[in-house]
Amino acid sequence: MEDPAGRSAPPRRLAVFDLDGTLTRADSFGPFVLGLLRRHPARLLRLPLLLFPALGYLLRFLGRGELKAAILRQLFGGLPCAAVEAFAATYSRLVVEQRMFDAGVTTLRSHIASGDHVVLLSASPDLYVPHIGALLGVHETHCTRIRWNGDRLDGHLEGLNRRDAEKLRVIEQLRAAHPGLPVIAYGNSSPDLVHMRQCEEAVYVNADPALAQSLTAAGLRCVQWR
Repeated sequence: MEDPAGRSAPPRRLAVFDLDGTLTRADSFGPFVLGLLRRHPARLLRLPLLLFPALGYLLRFLGRGELKAAILRQLFGGLPCAAVEAFAATYSRLVVEQRMFDAGVTTLRSHIASGDHVVLLSASPDLYVPHIGALLGVHETHCTRIRWNGDRLDGHLEGLNRRDAEKLRVIEQLRAAHPGLPVIAYGNSSPDLVHMRQCEEAVYVNADPALAQSLTAAGLRCVQWR
């Protein structure tokens, strides 16, 4: 966006979008895993290795981020970067073209067109989320980072799962990098409310009627993108 003198105008505000269930119609991680398995069917033999991580998650010894990391590590550990990147690029195009709420994409792109600084903030892994962010044209992408061992996938988390308080920490970093800009955040889950409640404006996507009534009374805006 340019001012009348032809100079780039500063952004008006920060617009922060969650991915899964907010922009996408469903979870993105599960289909990514299944698609990568179809590309590498020999890895199906490793499925029994997921029994203990699954039990750990059910018994609450493992969190969601740790479970995702275990799935990646047990099924795809050792895959070369080129193989993962090739599928991630294809998968990301499919997500953007076929698995997103049209109203959500329109809203995101309207923020870009109006000069806002648009951020994709997701707990899903950086194996594919940055590809999605690039296709959408966002200015920044922040997501859960996955460790590599050279050019081979390791699968452990590189840092914390970008969820709950970790998303709030990213919001605080964004505020520090863009001082004075108000923040509008879009999300669709209770964990998203941790950071959304700290923003100047919050938009909750696809709440059921009872929840929408409660959130509206608390000052959040609710939209239906179904």
